[in-house]
Amino acid sequence: MDRIRRRMVGALSSALAWNTTAARAAELVRTPPQAEGPFYPLSLPLDQDNDLATVVGRTGLAQGTITNVVGRVLDQQGRPLSGVSIEIWQCNAFGRYHHEGDDRPNVPLDPNFQGYGQFLTGVDGGYRFRTIKPVAYPGRAPHIHFKLKGAGVKGLTTQMYLEGAPENESDFLLRAVRDPALRRSIIVPLAAAPAAGELLGNFDIVLRAVA
Repeated sequence: MDRIRRRMVGALSSALAWNTTAARAAELVRTPPQAEGPFYPLSLPLDQDNDLATVVGRTGLAQGTITNVVGRVLDQQGRPLSGVSIEIWQCNAFGRYHHEGDDRPNVPLDPNFQGYGQFLTGVDGGYRFRTIKPVAYPGRAPHIHFKLKGAGVKGLTTQMYLEGAPENESDFLLRAVRDPALRRSIIVPLAAAPAAGELLGNFDIVLRAVA
């Protein structure tokens, strides 16, 4: 009887260990942090909505290819996280930021590009931004900065890169992400959007929930 009991306990322990390993394997890869960089806005623009391709009070459209970035914010078990504040910022189509520190006179500003936007995730964890396709500038691959914060989650600053951009191979921040799975998680393919002439990319972001 003791031998049977020992076998049952051993089998149960093995099953529990396998289930724990499988559960860990099923966890989503947490989105890796990236540097905030020097061009986070010193003062936020009056227009802070999620459409960076237009500016309130102006009739023009931003230079560049209009790109829709959508996705969901999730925890590592794949549960949607609502009420998470997302900020994004990026350079314009000429490679210049709306920032006092980027004062290069030979790189033009784009008065029709907002440069910065905000969104609050819904009950499904979803978000959407309308912006432009990011471009490279000296020393950096095309990227969009993301900053997230919310109750019950660990805040995150990261960057989204474009699949197939040749500058990815030499970008020092992207190369610093050594784990291939983590690196893949912040590189996003773009495809044709339903709106003619626009692009669409899906960037899901995985945060760590905190008590």
